[in-house]
Amino acid sequence: MVSVKPKILLLFLATAPLAPAAATEITPATVTIPAGPAILGSDAAEREAAYRLDEQAYGHSRTREWGWYDDEQPRQPVDLPTFRITRTPITNAQYQRFVTATGHRLPDVDTATWRGYRLIHPFERTRRHAWQDSQPPVGRAQHPVVLVSHGDAQAYAAWLSEQTGGRWRLPTTAEWEKAARGADGRLFPWGNAYDAAKLNSHDAGPFDTMPVGSFPDGTSPFGLADAAGQVFEWTATRAGRGRFLVKGGSWDDKGCGVCRPAASHGRPADIKHILIGFRLVRD
Repeated sequence: MVSVKPKILLLFLATAPLAPAAATEITPATVTIPAGPAILGSDAAEREAAYRLDEQAYGHSRTREWGWYDDEQPRQPVDLPTFRITRTPITNAQYQRFVTATGHRLPDVDTATWRGYRLIHPFERTRRHAWQDSQPPVGRAQHPVVLVSHGDAQAYAAWLSEQTGGRWRLPTTAEWEKAARGADGRLFPWGNAYDAAKLNSHDAGPFDTMPVGSFPDGTSPFGLADAAGQVFEWTATRAGRGRFLVKGGSWDDKGCGVCRPAASHGRPADIKHILIGFRLVRD
């Protein structure tokens, strides 16, 4: 009989598919988005309303001056097949199972790398989100995992696919937007009027992540939670070489024009940001 070295055996046990009961335990809850058309994108009236929300909140017109929303996809019906998407962003607790099983790098960033991003948030603010000794920060198990790159999100999706026997992947922007706003083209997951009490944003939130699903009144018509505010989310849609679009807005944003499902912007694939997490689609 051929012997198996202990190190190789441990790797096999970590990556082999789980038994059905164990696979169910690690499978994130999903909502089903039915096949059919949905109104996606924005028109001039929606973009103008978004700029006015920002101006009222910030007291200046920088998002308008910088044209943050000018390049959004035009408002139009888009027909998509049925798909399932995780009800909330992936949490620290869910991501920990992946890290424990595979030894994947922890959600963290070093000082030099962070300063190289040239973001407005000081490095010290990253410490409350950073993992230590393979553990998420105390009290944040049910918060969205952040400080993960686009590649980290894809690695989690690949591992989850292997363990559950299904195919998990990042959503396209069209899939994400339909799940977030429903089929009728509303401006926000809950309707057309902005309401700071229905999301985790800087308007009324703690200026930090919160446990997922903390705003049940802010869910989309399909039951998607945290689709506005909380954290931006990686998508599978490219935004140029080495960049991918993120959607959703974050706890750092006010206004909140950028929290509209129609809004998006590109980020480098390798950035590990305290404002960016992800959710997945299951085919």
